[in-house]
Amino acid sequence: MICAICPATAAAKEILRVLAWAGYADADTVREFETRHNASVEVTYANSDDDLWYKINSAAYDVFAVNTAELQRYIDRNLVQALDPDQLANHARQLPRFRDLAAIPGLVRQGRVFAIPYTYAEMGLIYNRKTVAEPPQSMAAMWDPAYRGRVLAFNTSNHNFSLVGLLQGTANPFRLSDNDLVKAARELAKLRRNVLTFYATAEEAVELFTSHDIALVFGNYGSQQLKALRDAGADVGYVIPREGALAWLDCWAVARGARNPVLAAQWIDYTLEPAASERLSTRHGLANTVTPQPGDATRQKLVWLQPVANPDLQKRLWDRVISGEPPEAF
Repeated sequence: MICAICPATAAAKEILRVLAWAGYADADTVREFETRHNASVEVTYANSDDDLWYKINSAAYDVFAVNTAELQRYIDRNLVQALDPDQLANHARQLPRFRDLAAIPGLVRQGRVFAIPYTYAEMGLIYNRKTVAEPPQSMAAMWDPAYRGRVLAFNTSNHNFSLVGLLQGTANPFRLSDNDLVKAARELAKLRRNVLTFYATAEEAVELFTSHDIALVFGNYGSQQLKALRDAGADVGYVIPREGALAWLDCWAVARGARNPVLAAQWIDYTLEPAASERLSTRHGLANTVTPQPGDATRQKLVWLQPVANPDLQKRLWDRVISGEPPEAF
């Protein structure tokens, strides 16, 4: 009898479970998608690549954002499913370099497409123009004793080891040997002496910068982070160091266990619409893949992320670094 006076179950909304980074699924963006597709979107945020990996392996999601380097282990572990770009109308609107999926390392395997580019940024060095007299020329400045307790670094196992490899001039900073990883851990333990703390999100970095005497910030979120700091009134500069900067390309991927892969594909297509893409850039300072971005032609020395050689060892070593083990312990 109760069902007779209730809405038909056929009208129940589909649920889309999105795992994303801050800025990728704002409330108004989600509401617009929900209205258009008569769906309910549940958004969970990741705060590091390690956290993303943990969440995908411990809970169910339909669509998630991941960089091209990290994507490889999701493919290896059969955690993502192939996409059909022809079913994404807005893929044809992307800039030419993002439409040629086969030319982007990591997106296509054995002829199948596993992700669609969404946004990108380089990880430059942010400095406090009020207290740092000259723009730093190298990421090595973060180790300078003059900045003891005044550096903000990012809490992740992968980028930090690659950063040390890049600083040391390693041929491939992403494919460090196990022995080199241990040496890099020693350098990161030395860096810990200078670090006030290791932040997780761009918002957290802003709060720390505005409430402490911070000189340098490793800009894991690049232009997004720079904009957030300036919007908060911080007088900061931004440099691409002489050794180059690590850079990421984040993509949308459909999880292997997606309950509704069609709705997941519709989400991807929706985020590639010009309005949604522009919102990503104007609101969060992130480059999008649909409209040309200021400075695109002048960006140099970008080192695009690649899969690391031994992520499990890196994570174990990183946990030891942030737990406070001294350099001589490695």
